Amino acid sequence: MYSKPNLVLDIAGVLATNLSPHFWNDLSLKFEVPYEKLIQFKKETRKELWTGEITEKDFWLKLNTSFPSIEINYANSKLKSIIKPLPALKQIPLWSQYANIHLLSNHRIEWIQHILAEVQPYIKSITISGEAGCCKPDRAIYLKVGRYLDKKHILFVDDQEKNFKEARNLGWNTLLADTEGAWVEKVVCSL
Repeated sequence: MYSKPNLVLDIAGVLATNLSPHFWNDLSLKFEVPYEKLIQFKKETRKELWTGEITEKDFWLKLNTSFPSIEINYANSKLKSIIKPLPALKQIPLWSQYANIHLLSNHRIEWIQHILAEVQPYIKSITISGEAGCCKPDRAIYLKVGRYLDKKHILFVDDQEKNFKEARNLGWNTLLADTEGAWVEKVVCSL
C-alpha cells in the first residue's frame, strides 16, 4: 500500500505574513512609543507567549501595563489585519494530493484561525506552540508533531534556518522558504 510522504509547513513566513516588524513599527508610530522598547518587550515576552505560559488576554494586559498609551483593541485588530495569507496557502489542496499536510508553527491559534479555515479540510495535524507548551527550535515540539507523521519521508518547510537543526536530527528533510516564494516550486519535487 502506498504511503504518502509528510509535508510539514511553518505558518508565519511560509503560509502567512509575519507580524513583525510591521506590527511593532505601527504601534510605535501610532502611539509614540520608542520602537526599541517595543522590540525589547517582544523579546521578553516571546517564550511565555509562544509556549502558552500566558494567555492571549494576559499578553495584551502586559502590553498595556508596559505601554499605557497603546489602545489594546486597536493593537489586537491591527495584529490580525497584518497576518494575511501568502500565495503558498492556496497550494495546500494540491499538495494534499501528494502528501499528508501538517502545520508546525510558533504562534497563537487565535491569531491565525482566520487564514487556516479554508485549508483545514486538507490538513492532517496542526501543532501550534501556544497550545503545545513548547516552541521551535526546542526538540520537544518536533517530537509532538512527530506523533502524527509516517516516518518514511518528511519534508519540513520553514523560513528560518535556525529551526532546522532538530528536524534534521530527527531525519527530516528541510526546505528554506525564501521571501520571493521560489521554494513553492520545489515542494512537489522534494516530496
